[in-house]
Amino acid sequence: MRRYRYEIDNVRSHLRSLWLVIGFQVLVIAALWIGWSQSPKSLRVHVPPDLRSGALLSVDEVPPANVYAFAFYIFQQLNRWPDNGANDYGKAIFRISPYLTPRYRTDLIADMDLKARRGELAYRTRGMHEVPGHGFEERRVDVLAPDVWVVWLDLDLLESVKGMTVKQTTIRYPLRIVRHDIDPESNPWGLALDGFEGDGPRRLNADEITAINDANKKG
Repeated sequence: MRRYRYEIDNVRSHLRSLWLVIGFQVLVIAALWIGWSQSPKSLRVHVPPDLRSGALLSVDEVPPANVYAFAFYIFQQLNRWPDNGANDYGKAIFRISPYLTPRYRTDLIADMDLKARRGELAYRTRGMHEVPGHGFEERRVDVLAPDVWVVWLDLDLLESVKGMTVKQTTIRYPLRIVRHDIDPESNPWGLALDGFEGDGPRRLNADEITAINDANKKG
């Protein structure tokens, strides 16, 4: 009988050990579930365009090439007036407003009102494109501070009124870009235009354009 009693005690001890293991597993599962439920539903990862040599990516780290691409695309959309600047300028501001800081949006509205009073928008079309050979380079993106950049865009600006060309020039735009991660639904980039840096845009003369092209060929 004593031997059977020992066996029963051993079984009971083993059952208690199993219950302890089960309880520990339940705690681990509960902790994992809590961690999973509190994890972010989505992550933004900016993938650089050139992956030939690989890339080490961190969440929300924005490569210079992506900052440049954002600045060029949004600024080009802002300055696209296909039919009539009196209507198209305001529509462009409204369309890309999620990609503008409140300060720059206010400045653009004031600029639109000023141009309208001067008669510089009626029947005016506008478009701009990147100067050939003046595309992205590392030196075209300066980091001013964490999450603040300046992008140097060399763009050809073309304006016409009723089919007649009134402006065709090459301009360098120093665009200030900031992190603006407020509404991922309307602004998946998490970036925004914040106006011009320093002295603002300036025209490039023919000698400057030639010098830049020669430097690019040598590089």
